[in-house]
Amino acid sequence: MQTKCHLSVLIHEQAKKYDKRRAIIYRDFGGAEWKSATWRDFSRKVRHVSNALLNIGVKVQENVGVFSQNCAEYLYTDFGAFGIRAVTVPFYATSSEQQIQYMLDDAQIRVLFVGEQEQYDKARRVFSHCHTLERIIIYDRRVAINPADKSSIYFDDFMTLGENSPRQSEVEKLYGEANDDDLCNILYTSGTTGDSKGVMLTYGQYRAALEVNGKIIPVGETDRVMDFLPMTHIFERAWLFLSISKGAEIVVNTNPKDIQQAMRETRPTCMSAVPRFWEKVYAEVIDRIDRATPAQQKLLRRAWAIGRKHNIEYLSRGKRPPLSLRMKYALMHRTLFKIVRNELGLDHPNIFPTAGATVSPEIEEFVHSIGIDMIVGYGLTESLATVSADLKGRPFTVGSVGRPIEGLDIKFGENDEILLKGPTITKGYYKRDALNREAFDAEGYFHTGDSGYIKNGELFLKERIKDLFKTSNGKYIAPQMIESKLLVDKYIDQIAVIADRRKFVSALIIPDYALLEEYAQKNGITYNSREELCADEAVHGMMAERIETLQQQLASYEKIKRFTLLPNHFTMERGELTNTLKIRRKVLYKNYAKEIEKMYEEEDDQQSPPPNTRPNPPEGMELD
Repeated sequence: MQTKCHLSVLIHEQAKKYDKRRAIIYRDFGGAEWKSATWRDFSRKVRHVSNALLNIGVKVQENVGVFSQNCAEYLYTDFGAFGIRAVTVPFYATSSEQQIQYMLDDAQIRVLFVGEQEQYDKARRVFSHCHTLERIIIYDRRVAINPADKSSIYFDDFMTLGENSPRQSEVEKLYGEANDDDLCNILYTSGTTGDSKGVMLTYGQYRAALEVNGKIIPVGETDRVMDFLPMTHIFERAWLFLSISKGAEIVVNTNPKDIQQAMRETRPTCMSAVPRFWEKVYAEVIDRIDRATPAQQKLLRRAWAIGRKHNIEYLSRGKRPPLSLRMKYALMHRTLFKIVRNELGLDHPNIFPTAGATVSPEIEEFVHSIGIDMIVGYGLTESLATVSADLKGRPFTVGSVGRPIEGLDIKFGENDEILLKGPTITKGYYKRDALNREAFDAEGYFHTGDSGYIKNGELFLKERIKDLFKTSNGKYIAPQMIESKLLVDKYIDQIAVIADRRKFVSALIIPDYALLEEYAQKNGITYNSREELCADEAVHGMMAERIETLQQQLASYEKIKRFTLLPNHFTMERGELTNTLKIRRKVLYKNYAKEIEKMYEEEDDQQSPPPNTRPNPPEGMELD
């Protein structure tokens, strides 16, 4: 049963309820061994952080920065700060020096917690340029502190300031004064079009979000929840707090690159993720099918088709599958699908909330077909995550983003823009009065910038209004929709669609280099560099065929006519990606201006991709 209380005392209330039950599973920075902490341990650590923060002079509603990868210490810091009515301001661990300097100054942060060497070094380099920053507290004991640095201490040493709870009476007084109007977090958006802006989130917003999501999200005491997305991301943060309020066990994954191995080692039942995670899983499964013998391929595709028919054509539409189909599915569920799930570390999957970008229908159908409940949703930092979500066990439509949550008032404005009002919606951006006047209409509705519609109680997204491209022929293009269709291909790792004020659609594509190199080897293609491999005509032809297959259902003016394979990934270091891995299109246009212009040269020998030669997808198969 969910514990409903102010976030300042949530961990302590859970400790009273669960005591020596395991609360957190984690690894030390750089460690391979999984360790654990009980709810009693969790509460004690949080209490020590609260006392230590008071001992270094942190005041009520003071902003405290956290610049780290996910770790157990991050949780202790968050809830310890909440205990003294402080505000935590999370930074993405991949933020640049320029970004963190901006946020430190904007939020006037005096105390900053950092994770590993990379975060410490960046914080140290901007220290003298930030007029308010006084102290850095380091989570990872392996970090080498600059000998001249007299302002930094390790987290372990910081915690000694709160041992034995020397100021607990003051902490408990602050518990009693905690209220819903206090600021809880300032979350800076990723800034695809300029400087980040701090979204203000109150304790009252969290209370409302936890209560309404607690009614519809079936996570509980028997669940083991993988903490995968950055805690800086509102989707992960809200999901994590909900899971904690329900008494679930939390697995903290510090290194996102190790996620699949971490899943196999800890066997989570739930995990929030962005579509890209499932796109990679899908690509791996497709790759395995492609490598199988003809007999195995037939069996795997037949199993997939059975899963799709059972879970998508019947269950998702609220219909009972016929007995023969139920029996076939039960067999596949216990055999082939079980093998796939076990390889993912998902022996007993419960729910897997997915949001943050467009989920392609192919991916959604695939995940459901193998017996995993993907809960597709929609939300923003400004809405404290959930605006809408699928409901487990209820009918859903592939392509929708679920049903709006209770208590949220939704209306549609100009260009079908989604407008929101309710207890989970932000009161505005930190110190941005002019922007706040633009963001809210006269009736107090927040402008999301997304367009959509509601049909049969489900919310459907159309496009991000500001992201719409208009070709020189006057046709509107939704680039993210096209990109999501192509990202399901195993050979495509990253893609950026080009179309704005152009006469046709083109794309910059980052291939999966390992698979492309393997393809070249099997087909006798010689090359001396990635540049030569990406420029090879046979490689280009193979990719063109696959692209044409994936975009068959697009209108002719939406289809990619030309594309360029690039020999290097888009990176945050070059400013091409945000911390949440969203594309910064203006930067790409600048960095790849030469490659883009070449695609629009008037050359007779540049042809559209050849027609489809690939086999039909599994949903077209007959079920014997």
